[in-house]
Amino acid sequence: MDVHIEIAGRRIGPGEPVYVIAEMSANHLGEFDYAAKIVHAAAEAGADAVKLQTYTADTITIDVDSPLFKERTGGTLWEGRALYDLYQEGSMPWEWQPKLKAIADGLGIHLFSAPFDHTAVDFLEAEVNPPAYKVASFEIVDIPLIQKMAATGKPILISTGMSTKDEIKEAVAVARGAGATQILILKCTSAYPAPPEEMNLATIPQMIQDFGVPVGLSDHTMGIAAPIAAVTLGASLIEKHFTIARADGGPDGAFSLEPRELAEMIDGIRLAEKAIGRPTYGPGTTETGSRAFRRSLFVVEDIKAGERLSERNLRSIRPGDGLHPRHYEEVLGKTAKRDLPRGTPLSLDDLA
Repeated sequence: MDVHIEIAGRRIGPGEPVYVIAEMSANHLGEFDYAAKIVHAAAEAGADAVKLQTYTADTITIDVDSPLFKERTGGTLWEGRALYDLYQEGSMPWEWQPKLKAIADGLGIHLFSAPFDHTAVDFLEAEVNPPAYKVASFEIVDIPLIQKMAATGKPILISTGMSTKDEIKEAVAVARGAGATQILILKCTSAYPAPPEEMNLATIPQMIQDFGVPVGLSDHTMGIAAPIAAVTLGASLIEKHFTIARADGGPDGAFSLEPRELAEMIDGIRLAEKAIGRPTYGPGTTETGSRAFRRSLFVVEDIKAGERLSERNLRSIRPGDGLHPRHYEEVLGKTAKRDLPRGTPLSLDDLA
């Protein structure tokens, strides 16, 4: 099975360079110029794509004064806020999105979005033509929305925060049934910020095995350690929230990376890719010369012809020019055929 997808010709999956997404989310602060700066900064840092979110407060919830419609997840940055107000603050004007796509195209990076209802998918198809779609973690249970995205025939990234294994199976099956042939799932912990001890990155290789699709990480931890660790466990894609400066504020700013940090994360990922390499034994190219400095058997005190080898005059030391240390017990007590000055690498030919 070919466990890869392609986004605008960019192959993603095992053995390919990790695909890095800078998630703008609500970090645009309601200013188009700021949003454009984020796209430019993401490209400069080395990201492969910028991801937007396409919704309005009215397409994602309703404005009603009820405790049910307040953020009630303990420990989040938004606890107690009315959902409608939160989404109204975070939403990006839809008319910006084709313009931001044009900017991204000009910079040579991808730009796509997570739509949150059918009208958003229709808009994106008609006005933006994104190369892929993202299913947000909270929308993984919205079966009709997944079917709508899948029907476009474009690659689909499915985030799995909070999801059971059966819910992920259902979402993948629904996407396939509706026409999606390229699916990637994202390990995610839907906490903002997410504590490292709740990331359970060890699930990534299990997800690859269980679902037979490439797996990535949508990360909400502080810092860059978790994404780099995920790459060593087989993650093919990393999505990280991104802003120009956390001090500028915004609903997601506190757990977003700044440009220097994004560049450092990408550098770390590229180094991790090189370090992972392939299963192999034996010395590498740069190690070959070092073999000369392994331990071996050397004469450490002058030995006269006919004298016996002992623990006093024979030792295992560096460098590696003498007899292999495995012969040490075997040669103790043997007699020398010739004079062996101190510093002579021992050879079996030296023994009577």
